[in-house]
Amino acid sequence: MMHLAAVTLPSTDQEIGPRRPGAIYQNTDGRFEVLALITNPAEAAQLLRRASARWAVIVRDTLRPDGQPFAVGSVWTTSDYLIRPAKAAEPAAAFAPAA
Repeated sequence: MMHLAAVTLPSTDQEIGPRRPGAIYQNTDGRFEVLALITNPAEAAQLLRRASARWAVIVRDTLRPDGQPFAVGSVWTTSDYLIRPAKAAEPAAAFAPAA
């Protein structure tokens, strides 16, 4: 009798790691500021041109003065490290309308 091993995929949060809007991270490809996190699989698939995409991160390379935003779908690994964490979202009540 053949035993089949169950394969468990990492969670979306594990794949994304600490990359949230406002965070800056670095790896061998550059230093990137996270501009947006896309967790809608249909939108991520369209951005990455990959039907199996579950999420995408829009980043800008801060080491290039002409760095243009682009989408990435690579998982967070030990080669990535966080330079600046994302800013915590402020509660809506903290914003007052201008007088």
